[in-house]
Amino acid sequence: MTTDTPTTNVIGRPIDRVDGPLKVTGRATYAYEYAEGGKAAYGYILGAAITKGRIVAIDSSEAERSPGVLLVMTHRNAPPQADFGPPVTPAVPEVFTRARPVLAGDRVRYYDEPVAFVVAESFEAARAAAGLVRIRYKREDAPFDLRAGVENAYRPARANAGIPTDTAVGEFESAFAAAPVKLDASLTTPFEHHTPMEPHATLAVWSGDQLTLYTSAQTLANIQAGVANTLRIPPDRVRVVSRFIGGGFGSKLIAHPDAIFASLAARALNRPVKVALTRQQMFANAGHRATMLQRVRLGAGSDGRLAAIAHEVWSATARSEEFAEQTVAFTRSLYAAPNRITRHRLFPIDTHRGEWMRAPGEAPGMLASECAMDELAEKLDLDPIELRIRNEPDQDPERKVPFSTRNLVACMQEGAKRFGWEHRPAKPASRREGRTLIGYGMAAAIRGNYLGPSAARVSIDAKGQVTAQLDMTDIGTGTYTILTQIAAESLGVPMSRVRIELGDSRFPRTAGSGGSWGATSSGWALRNACDALKQKIADAVRASGTGSADDLASTVARIAPNGLSAEGTVTRGSEYQDYSQHGFGAHFAEVGVDCDTGEIRLRRMLGVFAAGRILNAKTARSQMIGGMVWGVGAALMEEGVMDPRFGHFVNHDLAEYHVAVNRDVPNVDAVFLDEHDDKANPFGAKGIGELGICGAAPAVANAVYNATGIRVRQFPITLDKLLPDLPVVSV
Repeated sequence: MTTDTPTTNVIGRPIDRVDGPLKVTGRATYAYEYAEGGKAAYGYILGAAITKGRIVAIDSSEAERSPGVLLVMTHRNAPPQADFGPPVTPAVPEVFTRARPVLAGDRVRYYDEPVAFVVAESFEAARAAAGLVRIRYKREDAPFDLRAGVENAYRPARANAGIPTDTAVGEFESAFAAAPVKLDASLTTPFEHHTPMEPHATLAVWSGDQLTLYTSAQTLANIQAGVANTLRIPPDRVRVVSRFIGGGFGSKLIAHPDAIFASLAARALNRPVKVALTRQQMFANAGHRATMLQRVRLGAGSDGRLAAIAHEVWSATARSEEFAEQTVAFTRSLYAAPNRITRHRLFPIDTHRGEWMRAPGEAPGMLASECAMDELAEKLDLDPIELRIRNEPDQDPERKVPFSTRNLVACMQEGAKRFGWEHRPAKPASRREGRTLIGYGMAAAIRGNYLGPSAARVSIDAKGQVTAQLDMTDIGTGTYTILTQIAAESLGVPMSRVRIELGDSRFPRTAGSGGSWGATSSGWALRNACDALKQKIADAVRASGTGSADDLASTVARIAPNGLSAEGTVTRGSEYQDYSQHGFGAHFAEVGVDCDTGEIRLRRMLGVFAAGRILNAKTARSQMIGGMVWGVGAALMEEGVMDPRFGHFVNHDLAEYHVAVNRDVPNVDAVFLDEHDDKANPFGAKGIGELGICGAAPAVANAVYNATGIRVRQFPITLDKLLPDLPVVSV
């Protein structure tokens, strides 16, 4: 559907992406493609060859003499920067904005940590010269025995986003001991990596004491503050531009070495400098999801009603900087049970910091909880959907407040009808087609709905052209399009008369792209700005003493020939304390498993979601399918394999770090139930960006169990974990 749409009821329509033509014709400019400020020099980062220790000698003389080299930076000549500080920051915002110095000393904290930086006239010259830097290290022990680490785990002061580390309601231990039916299951999930298509990259340009960064960033304010704090300059001297982003998934929420190195070198050389992390460097220097051990204990009556729930996690964290993913927090709101425990524990290892990776908490946590519910259903001889229905709460089980909306049961029932759940094999490993075992699986989905403080500016000129400006970013989710729809409907103008300008820190500040709050937070601010602009127009019409003209453009031309502008803001209100706000869904998967090789193939997958009013039916469906594909990867293939001797991710490229591709997802569909959440925002919408991945992986895992009768507890589920126990199937 094109932008020539009616001026009413624009929100919700399946509008084609307004930035689509720019992208398919190659005119959308990404970070490394900018050519601002004159001829750029190119930087290359050299990473440490050890996991932990000190640099005892470094010789960069040969690199400095290499053709085309302009600068070789090491810890001996790196410009002064602010200190990094302690591993744990005292306040949540500081995690995003703290100084992140490079080459700050002779210590090595993790494998491939930057130890030298070469700038040359070309990328090739810089990379070649980096290979000429001679470094001698003194190694220190850095054990990576994850099981031993779990035994020495500690309780962090808080989980991500300030979420409480632990909760306890009732008397879990006694209730669990007394339960007629019990399940005690543990499983592990591996290191996972974001691997966005566009690598982390920055072009830095100085003009006097003003720095402009053309970079790939999800939240401009974080990058602006982080770079300013590192360089010890005022934030208003740092401009960040990030108009198009080739994926982020949480890996582009903070400043990484590319931005800091580019800034330092551009100032030293007084010319633009470009830096991009290679694909291999991203695995060590751009964050990851940590490996985890989870334990779920469920105690139920013979009728399937839960009396006790415990969900505990032991997660790896970098020794140098703590990150506690809120892996079990969603369990506090999902199912009813009077006796409950949730706990987060960390064990430190010598890697780069963990970071926010799509649906932090729910994505790995639901693998444990939803597989456990599947196991409990089998113990009770109950249909997995029926078990979940019997444990549907009438209010948030731990916060004791009502849900703003909760249509989980409707999602499961609608999904079961559409998917043909009644044909699910009742007995595992009982259905096959030729030499292929067939299985069905399902899982629930839950994802919190959040709001981030945001602002927007909107203006209209005498020709009726509307321009909206926000520092919001579009990481490929359709933000340009959704905001165009919101502005068009709010002002009553065609979408073709609206121009959305994003990704510039000179524009009003938003919460950025993260936490699934981008569209609703920035959209609400834009709607308020449009309302303020309409009020300005109405006031000007009244002041002129004449009635309005036939259309908005004529009115503005008459009352304000130079145009008008207004701003709008939004902050979180009491609704987020008074109500438990979440999006919900249900995933269904059918898999085939080869009887002879153990090869797993997804045959089809369906997600049914209730996430408030949908702002754009086309982009929303695409986001959900994308999230579901992530879930398939988490269940069946994604795994960062660490060499326990060196703390090195050995499969640090897209040849050996496997992600789902077209052949792996032949038939995936997502549908939405009609819903309106009047507690969430004026649109009645909820964040959806990460809901699609929540629960997707356990649906696939449960389908594999249904096909084979083999319950794999070490993810991902690969054929080697099935082969030893595959049932013998006669010809």
